[in-house]
Amino acid sequence: MGRPEKNEYGEWYAGYISLVPEEDILNAITLQADEIKDLAASIAENKGSYAYADGKWTVKELLGHINDGERIFAYRALRIARGDRTPLSGFEQDDYIATGRFNERTVSDLADEFVLLRRSNIKLFENLEEEAWHRMGTASDNPISVRAAAYIMTGHVRHHLNILKSRYLA
Repeated sequence: MGRPEKNEYGEWYAGYISLVPEEDILNAITLQADEIKDLAASIAENKGSYAYADGKWTVKELLGHINDGERIFAYRALRIARGDRTPLSGFEQDDYIATGRFNERTVSDLADEFVLLRRSNIKLFENLEEEAWHRMGTASDNPISVRAAAYIMTGHVRHHLNILKSRYLA
């Protein structure tokens, strides 16, 4: 299916896509489930409530945000893959954090949720025909293809794992 072209996503998402140099997006998506599970296993539960600065998310909130993003990007990919041309709205991540109750959960539980979400999304992507990967839709007032959504999902996780490693766990 190849990498998405620049006209398949909004400029805002270029940073996420740049974090995914792989050509085989299905393999990259698959490997991330284990990466999150392994990283979460290395985080002491008392570290889950840690935020590296005032006003920043806790480790658990960051993991919850990754899960919310996984759901939202997959929903966009599904709708577009199925030919739905309805423009899809954006979401305010801080509002989702405020109502997500992530700090009431364990780090392990949040990681388990991601693994389940990702396994489901892998099945979605594995079973798309080539034509579906190239279908275009609109999300957050920008054009987006299904293959761009897959790269954005992967890059979004990488972006936040990089922050987790460098600012929370360093």
